[in-house]
Amino acid sequence: MAGQDYDELGLKVGLEIHQQLDTEKLFCRCPSDMVEESEKDIMRYLRPTASELGEVDRAALMEARKGLRFRYQCPEPSSCLVEMDEEPPEGPDPKAMELALKISRMVDAAVVDEVHFMRKVVIDGSNTTGFQRTGLIATDGKIVFNGKNIGISPICLEEDAARKVEADGEEKVYRLDRLGIPLIELATSPDITSPEEAREVAQYLGGLLRATRCVKRGIGTIREDVNISIKRGARVEIKGVQELRMLPSYIEIEVERQIMLLEIKDLLRERGASVPGEIHDMTPLFQDCSSKIVKSALAAGRGVFGTKLEGFKGILRAEDGAPLLGPEMAAYARTTGVGGIFHSDELPGYGIGEEECSRVVKALGVGNEDAFVLVVDEPERARDALKEVCHRGTLALVGVPEETRNARDDGSTVFLRPLSGGARMYPETDIPPYPIDKRKLAGLELPETPDEMVKRFHREYGLNQQQSRQLFRKGYDLLLEELTAEGIDASMVSNTLLQTYPELSKEGLDPDQIPEEVLRDVLHRVRRGDFAKEGIQKILTLTLQGSTVDEAISRAGLEGVDDEAVKEVIRRVADEREDFIREKGPGAVGPLMGVVMKEFRGKVDGKKLSVLLKEEIERRVHG
Repeated sequence: MAGQDYDELGLKVGLEIHQQLDTEKLFCRCPSDMVEESEKDIMRYLRPTASELGEVDRAALMEARKGLRFRYQCPEPSSCLVEMDEEPPEGPDPKAMELALKISRMVDAAVVDEVHFMRKVVIDGSNTTGFQRTGLIATDGKIVFNGKNIGISPICLEEDAARKVEADGEEKVYRLDRLGIPLIELATSPDITSPEEAREVAQYLGGLLRATRCVKRGIGTIREDVNISIKRGARVEIKGVQELRMLPSYIEIEVERQIMLLEIKDLLRERGASVPGEIHDMTPLFQDCSSKIVKSALAAGRGVFGTKLEGFKGILRAEDGAPLLGPEMAAYARTTGVGGIFHSDELPGYGIGEEECSRVVKALGVGNEDAFVLVVDEPERARDALKEVCHRGTLALVGVPEETRNARDDGSTVFLRPLSGGARMYPETDIPPYPIDKRKLAGLELPETPDEMVKRFHREYGLNQQQSRQLFRKGYDLLLEELTAEGIDASMVSNTLLQTYPELSKEGLDPDQIPEEVLRDVLHRVRRGDFAKEGIQKILTLTLQGSTVDEAISRAGLEGVDDEAVKEVIRRVADEREDFIREKGPGAVGPLMGVVMKEFRGKVDGKKLSVLLKEEIERRVHG
C-alpha cells in the first residue's frame, strides 16, 4: 500500500528468524544433508496431546480433525531411529549449543543457567513424534539498528521439521533428511514499524548469523515468520517467508487485509448482523441441478448443506481482486477437508441456477440483507465445514481474528490455523537439563561485527564502504570471501552481485535462482580468459532461461578468441585508419578502442584489447 501512514495505523511488526546451523543433527549424530532418494518408508497417524495443565491447543485440534495419514521416507545416512521415533534422542549437539550461545552473546542476551528442552505439539505431519523439541537459550537481547533499539527475545535452539515432498488427498509424504537439523530462532520484539524496516532488520540479523561462518546457505535454510498488527486489529502470524525482497509485500498486504476486516466489522454492526449457526440439509432442493459438481456429489451419495448469515449480503464476494469475507470463510472450511464453498454473493453460477437459489432462500428464510453458504460433501464433513464458516462469520463481527497464515509466492497469505497458545508446550522427559558453564560462556570467541567486516573488506579487497555494506545486507559477504579465496577478483565479484544481479531482476529474471556453482563456474572462466567480464550478464541470463554454461557461451557467441585472431582484427582496424593514427599518434588509442570493442565485446577482456591496440599503434607511430 504505497503512501500508507503506518505510524497513524499503529503498525507493529515482530520477526522470527529460523536459521539452520551447519552441524550434525541436534539429537543424533546423523549428518544434516539433503538426500533425494529413499528406500525405506514408515506410516504414522498423529493425535494431539494435552499440556501439563491438561489443556489441548486449539491449533492442534484443528489439525487433528483433518484425519490425515503421514508417510515418511527415511533416507540413509541422513536419518536414523531417532528421526523415526523408535529410539530416544541423544543430548543436544555440543557444536550447535556453542553456536547458540555465541549468537546469544552477539545480541547481548541474558543466557539461562540451564537449558530445558520442551515439546511443542505439532501434528501437521512435519514431525514423526507429533511434537517439536525446542530449548530456551537466552532472553532480553537487543540490536541497535539505525540508532534504534530492536529487542531480541527469546532465543531458542530447536530441531527443524521434516521436508514435505508430496500431498495427495488424505495422505502427506515427508522426508526425514531435514528433520532434526539444528535451528537457531531469534524473535524480535514488536519494535519494527514499517515494511521496509522489517526487511532491513531481517537482512541485518541474517548477516549476524552468517558471521559465525557455521550456518547453512541456500533456499530453505533460513526462514522468517512475521507477526503483524495494527490499531483495532490483532496479531497475525505469517509463516514461511523465504525471500527477503518479498517481506515488505507480505506486511503491506496483511495491513490492507486487516483494514478491510475492520471495515467489514463496522458495516456488519451497523446492520445488526448475526450468525444463527443453524445448518440445514438442502439435498432435496438440488435433485435436478445442472451443476456438474453437485451432480457428481449426489451420484456418490453426498449431499448439499447450507446455513444463513444474517446481514452478510455483499460482504462475501471478491471485487476487483480484493479478498472479502468469502475467501476467508472458504479457507476455514477447507481445514475440514472439503474442497470449498458456494455462497450467495457469487450465485447463480457454477451450474447452480436461479431456481435452486430461490429454493434455498425460501428454505433458509434468507432476507434482503442476508447471505447463505452451501457446502457439497459427505454429511458429517459438510456440517463440520459449515460450522467453521459460521465460526468465521462470528469472528467477523469482532474484527480481525488472531491466526496463523501461510505465505504465498505473490505476497498474499491464506489461513492455516488459529494462533497457537501456551497449551501446545509441555516438558521433554527424554533429555536432561543442559547446564551452562558461565566461565566457558564468557570465554567464547565471537565473530567480527558488521562494522569490523566492512573495514576488513576495504582493507583486504579494496572495496568501498558502500559496496561492503551492500554485500553484507544482501547476504553476499560469505560468497565474496569464498570466491576471492579461489583467486577471483573481488571487484568483479562485487560488480556481478551488486550491479549485474539487479539488472537481471529488471529483465524479469530471478538472480536468486542462479546456483552458486554456476556463478562460480562463470567467474572462473572469466578469470582464465575464456571470455570477457562484459559477457557475464548475457551468460547468466541464458542460464536462467535453461541453458548450461557451455550452451550459454555458444549461444552468446562468446567462445574464446586466441591472441593471433585478436591481433589480426586490430591490424585490420589500424590499416583502415592509418591516416588517423599518424595524425593523432598515441592519442588514437581511445577512439579506436571503441571500434575494436565492438568486434570483441564479451569475448576478450578490455584490458587485454587495450594493451594489444597500444602495441600496434606504437609500432606504426615509431616504426
